[in-house]
Amino acid sequence: MILALVVIASQIATIIRVLLRPHRDPASRISWIAVVLAVPIVGVLGYVLLGETSIGRRRIARARQAQKALPPPNGHPEPEIPPRHRPLFQVGRSISGYPPIGGNTARMPADSNAAIAAIVADIDAATAHVHVLFYIWLPDHNGQRVVEALCRAAARGVTCRAMVDDIGSRTLVRSVHWAAMGAAGVKLSRALRVGFPLLRPLNGRIDLRDHRKIVVIDNRVTWCGSQNCADPEFRVKARFAPWVDTMMRLEGPVALQNQHLFAVDWMTWHREDIGAVLLEAPEFPAGGFAAQVIASGPTIRNSAMPEVFQTLIYGARRELVITTPYYVPNGALQAALCAAGHRGVAVTLVLPARNDNWAVAAASRSYYAELLAAGVRLLEYPDGLLHAKTLTLDGEVTLIGSANMDRRSFDLNYENNILLEDEATTAQVRARQEEYIAASREVTRAEVAAWPWWRRLWNNLVAVLSPVL
Repeated sequence: MILALVVIASQIATIIRVLLRPHRDPASRISWIAVVLAVPIVGVLGYVLLGETSIGRRRIARARQAQKALPPPNGHPEPEIPPRHRPLFQVGRSISGYPPIGGNTARMPADSNAAIAAIVADIDAATAHVHVLFYIWLPDHNGQRVVEALCRAAARGVTCRAMVDDIGSRTLVRSVHWAAMGAAGVKLSRALRVGFPLLRPLNGRIDLRDHRKIVVIDNRVTWCGSQNCADPEFRVKARFAPWVDTMMRLEGPVALQNQHLFAVDWMTWHREDIGAVLLEAPEFPAGGFAAQVIASGPTIRNSAMPEVFQTLIYGARRELVITTPYYVPNGALQAALCAAGHRGVAVTLVLPARNDNWAVAAASRSYYAELLAAGVRLLEYPDGLLHAKTLTLDGEVTLIGSANMDRRSFDLNYENNILLEDEATTAQVRARQEEYIAASREVTRAEVAAWPWWRRLWNNLVAVLSPVL
């Protein structure tokens, strides 16, 4: 009797907490309440461990202190941007504080191995500093190539800092290569350390992760995209391989914005103040295009990434092409894509045919019928896990980075992206997207309509529970 009363009281308290928690999507509230009522003990414990997005008070304080202590990134004056695109950059600025900045150039390596080779070449050419941050860094062939390049750079006097997510890169951290970098003089840091797992929930939610992929070299060159520091064979999940990624090498003042973002992360998880590096702004030639870093995460404005995606989608007039491995939108994002299709925009969404996350795969397909009915062209890429996160808008604007179109990227992960306005660079991205499209199979309305009832039931059930999963 007493145990039953305790369980009921804990359910009531948890439901009240769910209802009072600020910035929670109504669908998320309903899902958590349903779980707490359906499986009382498991639901209450689940909410205590995974229901709220906090990295811990001390960590939040360090992040805010780092943000305040760092000087703003210097660079060129704000460029002229066509009036129709200015609101797109204003949203990004309202999130991260970085304005659009001109004078940038970019290129895209052909594939993942070429990207790693180019990153290694940039590290080998560095003269002042190299800063590297990856969510997943594996001690495989490509991972070791970057390790060796950093050790070489440190040996010749270049200041090197390497940072990883504590869970995503745990294999590297436990390997001899992590220790070898430290012994060679590379400064090391781990974001969101887990520590003792049973006590970890007392200091913030354990599954909040630093999902960013940042490389900055001499304040002049930066890399941004979807690729982790690993082989495309991605042996930790080899049956879904190859991982198909897109990375962009940018040169220009936008590198200083990525440098500022790296410095915030570094000073949040490491005691070293590296603000002085932001004062070392190199000269850049005139010309180039406008670009802007957009960062998001649990300690940054709520719903930041959904706002970015929705603004871009509503800004499309002719064409919108999106590739993402994980599509589990909130209601507003799904409505935005459907609205674009209904108003005559040529919308193409490319997803992987096989997903490494069963829940995401099921939830994604629950949205297919509505998207197809709105006129969205929907394709599934069969040749590995399409991991590229790209969006092109009217052949003029590109968003590239680490953020997926799912609730984890919206609410739980620290992400970094770059928004740019340039026809030539967007054409490069658009050509890469076309390669994915050419290799993909188009999903039809008739095919989705023919799915058996149990499959539709399963997909919809998982989608309903996606805020919890």
